[in-house]
Amino acid sequence: MAKCTISPYGHPSGKIGNIVYYMLKGQPVCRLVGTPGKPSVKQMANRQAMSVVMQFIKPMTDFINISFKREAEGSIRNPHNLAISYNKKQALTGEYPNIKVDYTKVILSNGSLEMAKNLQLIKGKEGLNLSWDSSIGDNAAPDDSLMVLVSHPTRKKASTYLNAARRTDGSCFLPLDKEWMLQEQMEVYVCFKSANEKLISNSAYVGNLNGEPESKSEIAEKENYKAVKARFDQVAADYAKKSTGYTDGVLGSKAFRQLKKEYEVLKVKLAHLPGKPS
Repeated sequence: MAKCTISPYGHPSGKIGNIVYYMLKGQPVCRLVGTPGKPSVKQMANRQAMSVVMQFIKPMTDFINISFKREAEGSIRNPHNLAISYNKKQALTGEYPNIKVDYTKVILSNGSLEMAKNLQLIKGKEGLNLSWDSSIGDNAAPDDSLMVLVSHPTRKKASTYLNAARRTDGSCFLPLDKEWMLQEQMEVYVCFKSANEKLISNSAYVGNLNGEPESKSEIAEKENYKAVKARFDQVAADYAKKSTGYTDGVLGSKAFRQLKKEYEVLKVKLAHLPGKPS
């Protein structure tokens, strides 16, 4: 996408040839429209990265509309654009086709307001208990509001608490009204906003609850390991039996040499194969 400040057509609006002209937040811009060819691996990786981060950010609209509001003002970007941009660059891990979110590196706000120290998270029977150091630093105020976001990645949902507590409270309770919420993966983030919402802190990752489910690739690795291990056990038993129970002539046969080779290959393969039970 490019700004359309000079054009042989003046300041057009709409499609001319394979170029579309339109206004974005008061600025004329244009983009190319065409029939894409076969995507490269790099393009596929970029598409997967965008898809992963968009699915993760989508349930957080209420939170990021406030947390990125001030940063988006005066620019052609909106809070959603900023959240996508930051997290696509900073919070993804892995290689295509196994790109996923690194929850510890997620960014949900940027600002100069002070973040509280000693954040602690405990799961209760009906929700979460969150606590922090309530002392007031140079760049903080007693009436700063705590914003909390609880991401439920396996459900592609999020629980949002925009005014969970005041900074000086030092603790708060976050109710979770669905049974599955307390049993499935949760990733918890917080930030502080000033009472007039003109200042915001950097977001902080509080932690994970209930662990993280295995990815498709991890499940596939475990299944493959099980299959190879089962074959190895069968070959190892046959090799052990034949290596001690037959004459030298049999041990020198082609069939036994093949059995021995398969045994040795499988043994080395298992030693380096991912998916081994911990």
